[in-house]
Amino acid sequence: MNVEVLNEKVVHADMLRRGQMLEYFTIGWNSLEAVVAISFGIVAGSVALVGFGVDSVIESSSGAILLWRLFAGEERERIALRLVGVSLLLLAAYVAFDAVKSLLFQEKPDESYIGIALAVASLIVMPILAREKRKVATRLNSQAMQADSRQTDICAYLSAILLGGLALNALVGWWWADPFAALVMIPIIAKEGVEALQGKTCCGDECH
Repeated sequence: MNVEVLNEKVVHADMLRRGQMLEYFTIGWNSLEAVVAISFGIVAGSVALVGFGVDSVIESSSGAILLWRLFAGEERERIALRLVGVSLLLLAAYVAFDAVKSLLFQEKPDESYIGIALAVASLIVMPILAREKRKVATRLNSQAMQADSRQTDICAYLSAILLGGLALNALVGWWWADPFAALVMIPIIAKEGVEALQGKTCCGDECH
């Protein structure tokens, strides 16, 4: 075995370990987000905050799927990719139901400063986590992890929507701002889910 091949194996093993740590962090962070968001969302009567908590549960599931792929090996790549795609479509369906119901029934939540703080924290952490996942996905040539990084990006987008909705509700009483903004996100989430199911995700500068 020459030095170049040996170095490549070492780099690959290092990327696998890094990917595993990123997914462990994803599961831990999103589990905490889910507990805080759902608990305080119920207390405040905030559909958006509860919905964000459900998204965190789905994101944790996506992290678990990717851990399975990273430990099981490349032969599980396509199955993992499809499972991530399914989780994205489930998220799109939930956000659509949640937003439409909130608008139809004019569900007006109370102020939630804990929710605002959670959205700010997520808005800081998620883009960094997504960027690191993309680096690992490119090195491992893993479309499944690339799709998971997109789901992490979506979590950041939803954090911004949540922050805007909660802030507008708290400051000027615009209760409808959050569900309306959430509706805008649905096509993006659904598109990513369909592309993951079809295997059309981007790794680095190439799309497959």
